[in-house]
Amino acid sequence: MVKFLLWFILLVLCWPLALLALILYPIVWLILLPFRLAGVVVEGVFALLAAIILLPGRLLRGPSRV
Repeated sequence: MVKFLLWFILLVLCWPLALLALILYPIVWLILLPFRLAGVVVEGVFALLAAIILLPGRLLRGPSRV
Protein backbone atom coordinates (compact mmCIF):
# COMPACT_ATOMS: atom_id res chain seq x y z
CA MET A 1 0.00 0.00 0.00
CA VAL A 2 2.86 2.35 0.81
CA LYS A 3 4.46 1.70 -2.58
CA PHE A 4 1.19 2.56 -4.29
CA LEU A 5 0.83 5.80 -2.35
CA LEU A 6 4.42 6.79 -3.13
CA TRP A 7 3.85 6.00 -6.79
CA PHE A 8 0.64 8.04 -6.81
CA ILE A 9 2.47 11.04 -5.30
CA LEU A 10 5.13 10.64 -7.97
CA LEU A 11 2.39 10.48 -10.59
CA VAL A 12 0.99 13.79 -9.40
CA LEU A 13 4.40 15.47 -9.21
CA CYS A 14 6.08 14.07 -12.32
CA TRP A 15 3.93 11.76 -14.43
CA PRO A 16 6.60 10.77 -17.03
CA LEU A 17 8.89 9.52 -14.28
CA ALA A 18 5.99 7.63 -12.67
CA LEU A 19 5.15 5.90 -15.95
CA LEU A 20 8.82 5.01 -16.47
CA ALA A 21 8.94 3.54 -12.96
CA LEU A 22 5.76 1.58 -13.68
CA ILE A 23 7.35 0.07 -16.80
CA LEU A 24 10.80 -0.61 -15.30
CA TYR A 25 9.67 -2.12 -11.96
CA PRO A 26 8.83 -5.61 -13.34
CA ILE A 27 12.03 -5.67 -15.39
CA VAL A 28 14.18 -4.81 -12.37
CA TRP A 29 12.28 -7.38 -10.29
CA LEU A 30 13.06 -10.08 -12.87
CA ILE A 31 16.73 -9.09 -12.98
CA LEU A 32 17.04 -9.26 -9.18
CA LEU A 33 15.16 -12.57 -8.81
CA PRO A 34 18.25 -14.83 -9.24
CA PHE A 35 20.05 -12.89 -6.50
CA ARG A 36 17.11 -13.43 -4.13
CA LEU A 37 17.14 -17.16 -4.91
CA ALA A 38 20.90 -17.28 -4.31
CA GLY A 39 20.34 -15.57 -0.96
CA VAL A 40 17.82 -18.22 0.06
CA VAL A 41 20.26 -20.98 -0.93
CA VAL A 42 23.17 -19.40 0.98
CA GLU A 43 20.97 -18.95 4.06
CA GLY A 44 19.98 -22.61 3.88
CA VAL A 45 23.61 -23.73 3.58
CA PHE A 46 24.57 -21.66 6.62
CA ALA A 47 21.66 -23.12 8.61
CA LEU A 48 22.76 -26.63 7.64
CA LEU A 49 26.36 -25.94 8.66
CA ALA A 50 25.23 -24.49 11.99
CA ALA A 51 23.06 -27.56 12.63
CA ILE A 52 25.96 -29.90 11.82
CA ILE A 53 28.39 -27.99 14.05
CA LEU A 54 25.94 -27.73 16.98
CA LEU A 55 24.73 -31.34 16.78
CA PRO A 56 27.40 -32.89 19.08
CA GLY A 57 26.60 -30.38 21.82
CA ARG A 58 22.89 -31.06 21.52
CA LEU A 59 23.50 -34.81 21.74
CA LEU A 60 25.74 -34.49 24.80
CA ARG A 61 23.24 -32.23 26.57
CA GLY A 62 20.69 -35.01 26.59
CA PRO A 63 16.91 -34.82 26.33
CA SER A 64 15.29 -31.57 27.31
CA ARG A 65 12.91 -31.56 30.27
CA VAL A 66 9.70 -29.69 29.75
